Amino acid sequence: MARYFRFVALRIALGAALALAPAHAMAQDGPLGSLLEGLLRGSPEEPVTDQGPRRVPFSEREMQLSFAPLVREAAPAVVNVYASQNVQARSPFAGDPFFEKFFFGRQVPPRVESSLGSGVLVEESGIVITNHHVIRNADEVRVALHDGREYQTEILLTDESLDLAVLKLESDGPFPTAELGDSDALEVGDLVLAIGNPFGVGQTTTSGIVSGLARSHIGVTDFGFFIQTDAAINPGNSGGALVAMNGEVVGINTAIYSQTGGSIGIGFAIPSNMARAVLEAALRGDDYFERPYVGASFQQVGPQEAEALGLDRPQGALVTGVVENGPAHGAGLRSGDVILSMNGATIEHPDALGYRLATQPIGSTARLGVLSRGQEREVTFELARAPDGGAEVTIDGRSPFSGARVAELSPRLAQRLRLPTDTTGVAVVEVTRNTPAAELGLRPRDIVREVNGYRIDSAEALRQVTSQQTRQWLFTVERDGHLLRQRMIY
Repeated sequence: MARYFRFVALRIALGAALALAPAHAMAQDGPLGSLLEGLLRGSPEEPVTDQGPRRVPFSEREMQLSFAPLVREAAPAVVNVYASQNVQARSPFAGDPFFEKFFFGRQVPPRVESSLGSGVLVEESGIVITNHHVIRNADEVRVALHDGREYQTEILLTDESLDLAVLKLESDGPFPTAELGDSDALEVGDLVLAIGNPFGVGQTTTSGIVSGLARSHIGVTDFGFFIQTDAAINPGNSGGALVAMNGEVVGINTAIYSQTGGSIGIGFAIPSNMARAVLEAALRGDDYFERPYVGASFQQVGPQEAEALGLDRPQGALVTGVVENGPAHGAGLRSGDVILSMNGATIEHPDALGYRLATQPIGSTARLGVLSRGQEREVTFELARAPDGGAEVTIDGRSPFSGARVAELSPRLAQRLRLPTDTTGVAVVEVTRNTPAAELGLRPRDIVREVNGYRIDSAEALRQVTSQQTRQWLFTVERDGHLLRQRMIY
């Protein structure tokens, strides 16, 4: 810092000297001209990184620089996403004997609910990345381009836990695209632009810096590795692009922290490396985004655990359980070990480990830096696909469960349903609309534990129990760790 201020003072003194200097000394090849050119070229200390030199502006000319060329390059690839859903409205006379007598059988027309967001074209063939919550439960999704063209889309893949979705425009293109950059190269303080369609007013660009990295536990999704930025992000920006100064998309804008609904300078974006992994799964034709299976559970290292383990500060992912014959077990991981790094990247918390694992393809090799019984060692194992289970079964017939598709939980199905991979039981995979199961309120991820006194340990057992000829139903369902018991006549 002292060298910086001495350098500024030198520039001021030089400016005064130049005002009194003869013309030949001011020439470009003159002694003072050469010195001036060198000084105006930049700071004496320009730290060079993978993204080029970083420094503060040193002249009035530099202060007048514009983001316009960068916006012209990136903006055509940012699109508006319109999602609509037909919702069956409930009759205002439902339940009233007098009015039902006269209006019996009349159907109330469905109403259309719409949502608005943004997206990013990443393939010339018309592949768009956006947020899952922008298109959640949508019956129709349309995309409007920067130049006004509109297209229907097909949903290729969507992942609620990551809040990412991949769409395909119903056209061959070619379309303008933006390149996904390396979000791991970002540093706090880097300049970024947020491009999207806030409040439906039209495409808008805001600027800011990267305020933080690897943000977790912000209550947006299960995903816990966000880029934080102070570039203004408002409703409608969701799914838009967070653009670095080299023109590459380094994040997908997702959420804001706000008590008013507007931007207060705390926005979050999903790293582009995570978006790239989901995109590759969609292009492969996968039905869902599959994460590598480790066969272990982890928790945050707190101050007390760090002291007991001999760590100088709380960091890493503490192994709390290892599945027998799983990849972690085969690699020699044990309860009480702490994962400190993966493939050279520091692991600060379990969410960081989950991010690193999710961005690696199945079949690749993971190198883990592990603190085990006070000794640091390296563990290497292949990232494998989670073991699969039995077939899915659709419940039909006359029962409250009719219309539910269920299956016995396996590590792969548990991962797909965002449940702990060691969870057992029969889970609801999908519920068809306007069926008894939907009216009952069953949801995907519910685990059926008991029906009419019978313990449910397989999908076939549930089908047999629900085929009974009875009107009395007593059942227990586990939802988000809580047991829900219900008795009904159906």
